[in-house]
Amino acid sequence: MNERQPLRRWVVGMALCLSVGVAGSAAGADNATPISEALEVRLAASEQRLPIDSFYQYRNYQPVWTTADSVAALVAGLNELEQDGINPENYAVASLMAAFERSQAGGESAQVAFELQASQALLQALDHLNRGQVNPRQLSAQWDAERPSRGYSMRAVAEAVDRLDIVAALDQARPDSSAYRRLRAAFIDFQTRSLQANAPYLDRREESLRPGDQHDDVLTLRHRLTRWGEPHLLAANPQAYPQVDADAPDQRQFDAQLAAAVKRFQRRHLLQEDGVVGEQTRRALNVPLSSRVEQLRVNLERARWMGSQPDDGPSVWVDLAGYRLHYTRPGGAHWQTRIVVGSPQRATPVIQSAITHLTLNPSWTIPPTIMREDVLPRVREDVGYLAEENIQVVDFDGNPVNAEEVDWQRPGSVMLRQVAGSANPLGSIVVRFPNDHMIYLHDTPAQGLFQRHQRALSSGCVRVEGVTQFAQLLLEDTGSTAQVASLVASSQSDRQLSLPRRVPIALHYLTAWPNAEGEVEFRPDIYGHDAAVESALSQAARLSG
Repeated sequence: MNERQPLRRWVVGMALCLSVGVAGSAAGADNATPISEALEVRLAASEQRLPIDSFYQYRNYQPVWTTADSVAALVAGLNELEQDGINPENYAVASLMAAFERSQAGGESAQVAFELQASQALLQALDHLNRGQVNPRQLSAQWDAERPSRGYSMRAVAEAVDRLDIVAALDQARPDSSAYRRLRAAFIDFQTRSLQANAPYLDRREESLRPGDQHDDVLTLRHRLTRWGEPHLLAANPQAYPQVDADAPDQRQFDAQLAAAVKRFQRRHLLQEDGVVGEQTRRALNVPLSSRVEQLRVNLERARWMGSQPDDGPSVWVDLAGYRLHYTRPGGAHWQTRIVVGSPQRATPVIQSAITHLTLNPSWTIPPTIMREDVLPRVREDVGYLAEENIQVVDFDGNPVNAEEVDWQRPGSVMLRQVAGSANPLGSIVVRFPNDHMIYLHDTPAQGLFQRHQRALSSGCVRVEGVTQFAQLLLEDTGSTAQVASLVASSQSDRQLSLPRRVPIALHYLTAWPNAEGEVEFRPDIYGHDAAVESALSQAARLSG
């Protein structure tokens, strides 16, 4: 035993004495066994990435996995993780019972080794369920958010394990949000339906399929939508019930009931809700359900990366792939609006930060990428473009530079700044929060873009419909009496207005997520991120195996 062990045992003993009734059903310190003593020594001598020592402190270092029944309970609980889109074989469940049986014939050392193996499997599962299986920061430079810290009670986990209720132990770590529960329910539902007999696919048509049409393709449409959870669209065959005098409705007729089902499908796929089956709707209908299962698996993982949301005070979260901004006000009132996000070529990153201040009547310093790719080609054709767009040329200290004297093939140390005004792409208000990507929320003169169903159109920043109302709410909810509309009307350029308190903000990318009606939407993967997450999850499973 190393020299630090007596002191460590004293500290652990004092902590346990101060904890009233810790893990009440676990054996007390007076019931120390050779296995528990060997377990404590093994833990003291090793460095653990998982909080396994904390787990055993709540158990007074008494072993758990000492019977076939206890191991069977662990295996059964871990197998339940498939309903969260997590592969149970990440934790070698298929071999746990055999490993237990070998340990029983191997003596004290083998039993301690198996005890730690089984507990590590459980704690790894808890960690994956609570925080995600992979670290998103290792997947993309577009991820600028911390992975959530562990957010569950180890005491509650230990108490559930005492009862051999492994499902209850895992429940402690599962994200506790209605959105996660709905996503999980959809995953289970789509898994079940993906195993059923496949429905025929809709063939490509020169003309859209519309309400009132009568065609064999309408029957195919009914079959496709039935697979999507619309079981009422296919009538029973009256020939199967000759004793009933009934006429079967024409299944080839595109009636109002079918049009309503098409609109529901379109709403769930961010398509125009017109009840007409055009090319975009046809392609979405033909996506195999197995592909939707994988999409749900990917987004269950993303939901675990989000961590818990603040439950006191105001908070903002920006649903990038859903094109919505959600603002939760003090007291729980909810305000939301439409947004425009970065294009596929200039994706808006995932960010966690806090809103600090507003800029009113902003000028716009053109970012390097936009300057290089968008502005300079036009200036090289005609330097008068700068004056037409109210763009000033300045050096890095902000001093004016004569545009006619700049070599626009090699402009060097100059910046371009568009003055405040109706043509400025930032509009009248910018909502700012610290981040490494120069991203912010802002107004826009191009209000018509908010009418589009799919709005990945900006150069990276987020344009907000109704940003004046949003800014006013932020001020009111943080204790400011300032009136945004009157300050904007004063025409003072680049006025900075600090919030009395910071407001947490999170920008997240989710290609499957519940909408306001509680239905899970399937959004286009505008940035092509799903494949990387799916690959990382598969790689994690292979490494575990």
